[in-house]
Amino acid sequence: MNLGFRLLFLVMSFTTLSSTLFSQQNEFGNWLMYFGTNRITDDWSIHSEIQYRNHTVAPVNIEQLLLRTGVNYHLAKNAMVTAGYAYVPSYNFINEKSEIGSKEHRIFQQLILINKVGRVKFEHRYRLEQRWINPLSAANTVYRNRVRYRLMAFVPLNKPVIEKGTVFLGVYDEIFMNTEQVFFDRNRLYGAIGYQISKSTQVQLGYLRQRVNAFGKNYLQFAVVYNPDLRKAFSPKEAVE
Repeated sequence: MNLGFRLLFLVMSFTTLSSTLFSQQNEFGNWLMYFGTNRITDDWSIHSEIQYRNHTVAPVNIEQLLLRTGVNYHLAKNAMVTAGYAYVPSYNFINEKSEIGSKEHRIFQQLILINKVGRVKFEHRYRLEQRWINPLSAANTVYRNRVRYRLMAFVPLNKPVIEKGTVFLGVYDEIFMNTEQVFFDRNRLYGAIGYQISKSTQVQLGYLRQRVNAFGKNYLQFAVVYNPDLRKAFSPKEAVE
């Protein structure tokens, strides 16, 4: 059995065990995530993202659905800016059931910078958000601004760099700051083990600790990253003589 199948078996076993252990504990939820970056030219790419967040590990009780997309401009090999939009409905957990509590429309701008120190790749993400939140219990939409910074590190374990067949560690810390009301919005601390299936595809299984003011909660996370290169499909066809 090759390394990829062994890691997949480990992921499935860990997920099943975690569901059994934490199914009755509301302090544990889970996030199921997809991220995609599709290069369409040397300078431009498209970002797509789906996050299905649950109040509990099992049974599934939706806490939030996040649908996000954006357009990336690659300033250099290690620098990229993005402008995009997200739709985020949130759900309350009442009587062991999820009921929709608010809907949010969000515009964002971000800058990502990447650098390497030895084997470790660091990713700095700076993000601005303009948020229109409509609580279903209120008549008016609330407008808020938010600033976020995330520092993430990737550490290959069995190869010098992350390439096909690499097992790696991914860790990050992200802080959220409001420009009005409570300044400190939240903090997220994350750690995961990942596997690079191919040049365009990787999976991550991780744990996230989120703290919102005085309240903290734990989440198991499973992410699929799929970044196919679409430059050939979008490049002009050569003239036929």
